[in-house]
Amino acid sequence: MSKNTGIAHPEPIPGEDERDLSLRPRHLAEFLGQQAMKDNLSVFISAAKERGESLDHLFLIGPPGLGKTTLAQVVANELESGFVQTSAPALDKPKDLAGLLTNLKKGDVFFIDEIHRLKPAIEELLYIAMEDYELDWIVGQGPMARTLRIPIQPFTLVGATTKAGIVSGPLISRFGITCRFSFYEQGDMEAIVRRSAGLLNIKINADAAALLAKSSRGTPRVVNRLLRRMRDFAQFSGSNAITLPVVQDGLARLEIDALGLEKQDRDILKIIIERYRGGPVGAETLAISIGESVETLEDYYEPYLIQGGLLQRSPRGRMVTSLAYGHLGLTPPASGNAEYGATSLFNE
Repeated sequence: MSKNTGIAHPEPIPGEDERDLSLRPRHLAEFLGQQAMKDNLSVFISAAKERGESLDHLFLIGPPGLGKTTLAQVVANELESGFVQTSAPALDKPKDLAGLLTNLKKGDVFFIDEIHRLKPAIEELLYIAMEDYELDWIVGQGPMARTLRIPIQPFTLVGATTKAGIVSGPLISRFGITCRFSFYEQGDMEAIVRRSAGLLNIKINADAAALLAKSSRGTPRVVNRLLRRMRDFAQFSGSNAITLPVVQDGLARLEIDALGLEKQDRDILKIIIERYRGGPVGAETLAISIGESVETLEDYYEPYLIQGGLLQRSPRGRMVTSLAYGHLGLTPPASGNAEYGATSLFNE
């Protein structure tokens, strides 16, 4: 017989990742930034609900951290439907996909992250499911094999990718709605900082919020991560609010500059300048030089450096710009990048 020892077992304390889930918006009205995309989605969602139909399949394109997964969840909430999430690498065999699809309820949102990594056999199974809401399943082997069509409930597939260029044409053509994420504007980033600070129950001054937003690479995931670190620095310094001096000191400690460049970003630019005379240099060579994978270089570092005008891509490789020299306090070559291939491309 068990005895009641009288010892209370406290509930597990949620970790930072779990608490961070509360920062994610649940509805379009709470999703800040990407206004044109939101306006169009609002129309498509309202029209689908009025007709009593599933929303057309949705293709989300953009760099990491801009809110693709969050938007998929928001769409499910707006449709008042279920949400099932997976990623392409987790779908190893066609039966993995079949198991998920056959369990979907009518109108559910099925989210596949990194959809560019789907295996061909799984992708082909997905085609018919997206178009006809059926699964093409082969039963038996050899001469006894036959095709069985299994009906599934109408659903909305939301596919997200950072590499739209390597998604197959047949798969892209089956998406009725395409949304391209861009880096967030300064005003939107400041609004995100204020909203997240309120949810974290921490005060932040307006000038501190502006600097934090400016230093966050136009990416909500980055600004929320930095906000939590600034909260730590404020608490350590005995401040009951995140002030401008706290942010300035915190960014200096984290080696993040006024443009939001981290140490690794600056190292990329310096390596191209110092080892490869400003470029061009190939992606694989550059990735080895900085100790990162080509995928990390292309997906995380390059998009912001390119959009910020600090880095250029050419058929011959990566080249830094005069802005990069200026930001690093270096003097560009007298002839700029011309002698290193920037203009010679026109002469080939």
